[in-house]
Amino acid sequence: MTDPDGAVGAYTWDRSFRIWDAYFALIWLATLVTVLGADRPGWPVRIVAAGLLVALVPLFVWVGRPILRGDPPEERRALGYLGAAMALFLSSAILVGETRLITFALVPQCFMTLRMRRALVVVTVINIVPVVGWVLVWRPSDQDVFNNALFAVVSLVFSMAVGSWVIRIIEQSQERAALIAELDSSRHEISRLSAAHGALTERERMAREIHDTLAQGFTSLLMLVQAVEAELDDDLPQARRHLALMDETARQNLAEARALVAGGAPADLDGASLPDALRRLAARHEAALEVSGPVRPLPAGPEVVALRACQEALANARRHAGSSAAVGIALTYADEALTVCVRDTGCGFDPAAVRGGYGLAGLRARATEVGGTARIRSAPGDGTTVTVHLPVPSVRSCSP
Repeated sequence: MTDPDGAVGAYTWDRSFRIWDAYFALIWLATLVTVLGADRPGWPVRIVAAGLLVALVPLFVWVGRPILRGDPPEERRALGYLGAAMALFLSSAILVGETRLITFALVPQCFMTLRMRRALVVVTVINIVPVVGWVLVWRPSDQDVFNNALFAVVSLVFSMAVGSWVIRIIEQSQERAALIAELDSSRHEISRLSAAHGALTERERMAREIHDTLAQGFTSLLMLVQAVEAELDDDLPQARRHLALMDETARQNLAEARALVAGGAPADLDGASLPDALRRLAARHEAALEVSGPVRPLPAGPEVVALRACQEALANARRHAGSSAAVGIALTYADEALTVCVRDTGCGFDPAAVRGGYGLAGLRARATEVGGTARIRSAPGDGTTVTVHLPVPSVRSCSP
């Protein structure tokens, strides 16, 4: 694993498996000492039993450990390993009854590698068969048979109880691991979707900004170029006036581009109040401006929306209302609201028939973002009125 979380998880599992290694080694060593120190049978038999126990060590190291560390363990390989381990264990346990001590090391491996039903069968064999074989081979006294049978039954019940608990813990751990993996996958997907949504939102914002600033400025320049071309031969003073307006519009567009790149306030609002910005905008579009109500500083959000709404409405009036149409701007400061209204006496249009584009849709989106509303009222032959109503802090909350 290369990721940090995976590395930590792998290290934790390796560290916990070393505990199983130490546990197996401790139980195996205790069993070997007990077998060699038993009173009976004789030394030759105990040496044979100890030799069978010694053979369990390489079997566990080379075969058992890789199977136990599998995730999940391969049950077919586990059955082969446990079969070989049981052959060595049962032979030793039948020869020397003390060998049964190592069941405490073998039983957990059954529950770690096999399904519940198979694990219970193998555990029953591990606990019962050694006692039966030992009794048949050595013919001990009734008291010894009773004691060993009782130990085998108690060991079997204990093994089943603990083993069932171990399997439930393993199943819960697997379920939690699957849930964590699913949550991690969902987290990555949410992160991806959030990034995609953020990028889409930013693209939409930039599209509105470019439409309301640079695109409108370039449109104005094109219209002024056409006007100058028509006036060069007949009305030179008017052509010069339009050339001066082209220069001002180009500089304004350059300032808007720099503000857009820097992420700052619109160029018209940089160091100026909203009424001043609208006066400059109205002068460039030859529109009348009327300001009413107590003028006061407002948060940047509503002022930017009001300015952009005027830019969009004036640009539309210039393109669609006709050169002879009169255009007026009304800016009203109320106690808890700011209203900007742009009216023209042009040819009008049917708002329901307008589809696509950033203009009116972007205007409404801007107003909605600051909790306001935008209303367009127009009809063919009846001019157009664009009204944007924005909530602002009241006069009482702004006063010291």
